Amino acid sequence: MLKIDGLPYWRLSGYYFLFFLTISGFMPYWNLYLQSISMSAEEIGLLSAVVVITKIFASPLWGWLVDHYGKRIRIIQICAFGTLICFSFALLTEAFWWLFIILFVFSIFWSAGLPLIEATTFSHLKDNNNDYTVIRIWGSISFIVGVLLLGKYLETNPISDIIPILIFFMSLVWVHSLTLSEHHDSEIHEGSISFLDILKRPAVIVIFMVCFLVQASHGPYYTFFSIYLEANDYSSSFIGIAWAVGVLAEVLIYLILHKVIKRWSLRWLMIVSLILASIRWLMIALFVNNVYLLLLAQLLHAASFAVYHAVAIQYIHREFRGAHQGRGQALYSSISFGAGLALGTLVSGYLWEGVGSMQTYLFAAALSSIAVVIAIKGLPD
Repeated sequence: MLKIDGLPYWRLSGYYFLFFLTISGFMPYWNLYLQSISMSAEEIGLLSAVVVITKIFASPLWGWLVDHYGKRIRIIQICAFGTLICFSFALLTEAFWWLFIILFVFSIFWSAGLPLIEATTFSHLKDNNNDYTVIRIWGSISFIVGVLLLGKYLETNPISDIIPILIFFMSLVWVHSLTLSEHHDSEIHEGSISFLDILKRPAVIVIFMVCFLVQASHGPYYTFFSIYLEANDYSSSFIGIAWAVGVLAEVLIYLILHKVIKRWSLRWLMIVSLILASIRWLMIALFVNNVYLLLLAQLLHAASFAVYHAVAIQYIHREFRGAHQGRGQALYSSISFGAGLALGTLVSGYLWEGVGSMQTYLFAAALSSIAVVIAIKGLPD
């Protein structure tokens, strides 16, 4: 069995696999369920936003607890159990405000899972951090499997089945988390440099600005892409295929990205990924009825997410070392997948009904284009 500094490879990869299996049900199909119980676009936008808004404060809180008290794996286990229990209450109600409260509490626990496992992964990889994608790829593989199987299943079964399915997936995440063991980072702590001093670095400010904008541009995609396709007469199976194509491109790029990062500067990889992200949102806005161009746009997920994310966490790992690593990864999650995605999600909910779906994706393209300009002006190599 493969090992990374004593931690079995398949345990670490297995967590990614099950975590993203859960996302494969939640991201494409949860909002379709909300639409099926007569939620408006604004309500769907708010319920989607609350899941990511909590990352703004919850992710840094979990990161601070880990950096100060240790026991990263114990916190992952507690949060996996809290996620399972909280989401189970969604079986009991279809009322907007009850779902809002349930999702708010659920997402406090949910927000810890990914940044803490990312920090764990990098603490094991140490100087071999280019190999991150070889572990992370299993999350992408499970997402593909999940969206395809669920898309086929939901063609002949009620969309409400997504709730017990998600509860089952979350229970698998929790059970698997119990197999993980603590790993103590032997890296020298940067005791002479405060966390605030790192945040004041111009490079760090630019990195976080870019991350904020690119994830904000993903808000309309994560919130309304499935609804967008359904409104244009695509089937549940095709919706699953469309999501899977995007993540398949992610898998393929992950297979070679660890080699690419060694040869290309992080700055230019990020700039190219942002340009392609802008092109992707334009294609989705203008060519939703052209199945070939739509799928081509989905292939650009390899750039807009896979390359972007791999480069971003390399930047974060480089800037936040030792005792600051947990909070650095948590802050990245908070600013990008929290504040940025929350902004994109909230605005898209109002734009969707106010000005239309095409204009909403044009808004996404504008956000990523601004990120391109900022990256060219100030992103470090």
